[in-house]
Amino acid sequence: MKKLSALANIISAIAILYVMASCQATSTANSSAIATSQKEMLLSQAGFKPRTVTTPKQQQQVSQLPENVVSAVKYKGKLYYVFPTAKKNQIFVGKQAQYNSYKQMLQAQKAKTKAAQMNTQGEQQMAGYVDMTAETAGRNNIVVQEFDGFGPMEDTSWDQ
Repeated sequence: MKKLSALANIISAIAILYVMASCQATSTANSSAIATSQKEMLLSQAGFKPRTVTTPKQQQQVSQLPENVVSAVKYKGKLYYVFPTAKKNQIFVGKQAQYNSYKQMLQAQKAKTKAAQMNTQGEQQMAGYVDMTAETAGRNNIVVQEFDGFGPMEDTSWDQ
């Protein structure tokens, strides 16, 4: 009887560990999806314009961009900042002014999040914190890829 009870305890412990691991994986996936949608919202608020990826050549170029990062790209000799969506069927495109606005919004969000964490001081709050300020594009740290023939990037409203 004691062996059966010990076996039941072991199976229960394994089941609990399995449930905890699956909850952690779901939490991580949800955090990533939320961070991406927050980033897209910030980009839109900063003036980045959504462009649909339509041609195979565009799809190939967008697939080479790093995920969840705003990248600096050149198109027809001009510098643009591009963020591919998770499905890579759309990009957000901005110029230097939009990128600067986006970076300011990120800094404000980071300060707001840090202040909220200081109020709660809970380790559980810090475990869910997503730092979205790591970007590769910018004046001092530019990763530039040449985009050739990327039609959706053309927008005359920025040249005014």
